[in-house]
Amino acid sequence: MTRLSQAHVVLFEPQDPINIAATARAMKNMGVSSLRLVRPVAYDPYRLAGIAHDTNEIIAGITHFETLDEALADCVRVAGYTARRRAAKRQVVTPEAAATELLQFAEHGPVALLFGREDRGLPNDALDRAHIVVTIPTTGYASLNLAQAVLLGLYELHLASGDSTRKLAPPRKAADPPTSEQYELLFADAARALEEIAFFKTRNDEHVMRSLRSIVFRAAPDGRELDLLRAMAIEVVRTVDRVKRGHASSE
Repeated sequence: MTRLSQAHVVLFEPQDPINIAATARAMKNMGVSSLRLVRPVAYDPYRLAGIAHDTNEIIAGITHFETLDEALADCVRVAGYTARRRAAKRQVVTPEAAATELLQFAEHGPVALLFGREDRGLPNDALDRAHIVVTIPTTGYASLNLAQAVLLGLYELHLASGDSTRKLAPPRKAADPPTSEQYELLFADAARALEEIAFFKTRNDEHVMRSLRSIVFRAAPDGRELDLLRAMAIEVVRTVDRVKRGHASSE
């Protein structure tokens, strides 16, 4: 069991089945499997699975509650997400800070990420059940789509948990870094190519080549990439030579 397995997403009166499905997809991506719905809109589980592919186990495990108190009864910490300013002076934290706090409490029992209706968010009496209040930083327009808000909250939870399981595969064939000799061959061929197209006619060749060195060194290409650059320079020289020979033979 990981700390993420102690996390529950609680949607209070969700109004759109598409948002329920998108929430399930966000949970699948971020390693959270428990979805609790309080008085949700009627929905077809088969339809949800069609919208959010590969989330059948999350959809099959959805639990329904008639009251928010029932949905949160076993939770030792509840984070309520809201975008609206409230009259009560509540301490408002970021999703990052909320994730850290929720994971600390997850060592001792279930925790909840609580989200409200699409049209009005969490009413005050529902937010009263939240131990911490979370606002997602935005620009002047604060309202977020419900499933987007869930994804952002779970993303921070996922990062803070250190439970990331999907690793990006390395390149199939990693090339060795180029040697100094390979670099010098590239610069020599590049200078020859630029000379052939009269690039240095109005430019200082020393300054140009020094800038080119700086660019290439910053890019830190591997050996295969450096060979590609060199092949381009060589082909420029060959093409110019073919054109010159073609003009000479036609005279």
